Order: sequence, then structure tokens, then C-alpha cells
Amino acid sequence: MTRKTAIIAANGGLFDAYKVFNIATAAAATDHEVQIFFTFEGLNLIHKQGNQQLEMPAGKEHFAQGFANANVPSIPELIEMAQDLGVKFIGCQMTMDVMGLEKEAFVNGIEVGGAVTFLDFAQDADVTLTF
Repeated sequence: MTRKTAIIAANGGLFDAYKVFNIATAAAATDHEVQIFFTFEGLNLIHKQGNQQLEMPAGKEHFAQGFANANVPSIPELIEMAQDLGVKFIGCQMTMDVMGLEKEAFVNGIEVGGAVTFLDFAQDADVTLTF
């Protein structure tokens, strides 16, 4: 029986991106079925231009060198890894409507859906996380 991991990404900073994609890829690599629901600022993480410019939290700039020293993949690389592992990305329809965003603004392969779409998956998830 496949285990399920449900993740809500509601924040859009660089640290949030690393948390979301690190957990998602680790879960998928250990045979979890993984879905991520991107809502509000979390949509930045999968926005084609936005995910190239995610901000490092103030006072944490020293982490940039640490990421480089530890050979941590970039956010676009983590997105590709997650998608290669079968992680499903759902962009929040309501937030996209409110912000006037179209599906084409986001990385390829996302689905667009509402909270009900995600809840159908999350209701029997083994692990549920919010970032």
C-alpha cells in the first residue's frame, strides 16, 4: 500500500521553497505518493519567473554560501527532481483568480484546482504538512 504525503505551500520565500521541495522529494523517493497544494504566496514557488527570484530572509544571507558548499540543488532543480519523482503540483484556482494569474505563468505540468481537489487527496494522507 502506497503511503501518501500532502503538503500545503502557503508561503513564498526561499527557505519555504527548500522546506517544501526537500520534504516532497524525500517522501517521493521513499515511495510516497505526494501532492503539493500551492496557495497565496506559495504560488511563487512554482511561478516561472517568481521561483528564480525567491528572497533569502533578512540576516540569513550567509546561508547562500552554505547551500553552495553543501551542493544543495537550486529551486528550479528541486522542482524538476520533484516532478521526475512524480510529485503532483496543484495551483490554487481561487488564488490564481484573485491575483489574475493564468496556468501558463507556472512551471509546466501543474494542475489547477480548488481546495476540494486537494482535500480529496489529503483526507487519507499519512503525513500532512503546511509551510
